[in-house]
Amino acid sequence: MQVTPLAEIPRLGEPESAGQQEPAPGRRQRKKQLTRDALIQAAIELFVAQGYEHTAVREITDAVDVSERTFFRYFASKEDLVLSFTRDGMTAFAEELACRPPEEEPFAAARAAFLASLRRLASAEGDLPPHLTVMRLIESTPVLLAAQLRFIHDHDEEIIQALAEREGVDQATDPRPRLLASIIGATTALANRDWLTGDNQDLHALAAAFDAYADQVIPALTGHWSAPR
Repeated sequence: MQVTPLAEIPRLGEPESAGQQEPAPGRRQRKKQLTRDALIQAAIELFVAQGYEHTAVREITDAVDVSERTFFRYFASKEDLVLSFTRDGMTAFAEELACRPPEEEPFAAARAAFLASLRRLASAEGDLPPHLTVMRLIESTPVLLAAQLRFIHDHDEEIIQALAEREGVDQATDPRPRLLASIIGATTALANRDWLTGDNQDLHALAAAFDAYADQVIPALTGHWSAPR
């Protein structure tokens, strides 16, 4: 995510100069996105510097030079701002899953959709520095870790529905979409854990970590295990 320097972000609610027309819808949307990105950047920097629980919303808005009212137009709370990364990731995955070719088997489609969602969320340089920082913040902050687990539990229906629809089954009576969604969630969590503690922390490293665990799903579920040679 490329964030515009705070000083270059237009102030929301700033009066237009005489004779200046109201910004076009596209321009307004860009201004909103710039403000949202700036709030996220300022929040992450403050959370890292002084701790999530010791950072007030007012300090975030002061850093961006906007009002607290502006903050709450974008996020319901500090927690909501942090969880926006989880929400964006789940949404991107569900959308990519819905676009996979129907001939792909469910797990292959889910695997490809996860890698495609990473590419969508990464910067042009192919890395995920804000995501990395937020994941570390969540892992080190018990209240955020609990909130993330609750969020995933409460919002996994979108992924379950996407899996059920692509296979033409009823998610209310067929356990397979829910089971596969749980496997995908566990694989993602394991990959994130390895990525956070690894030396290489770009997009390709996270994708490789996910692939390494995905390769072991079927062997782990079928037959006896043998020690690696």
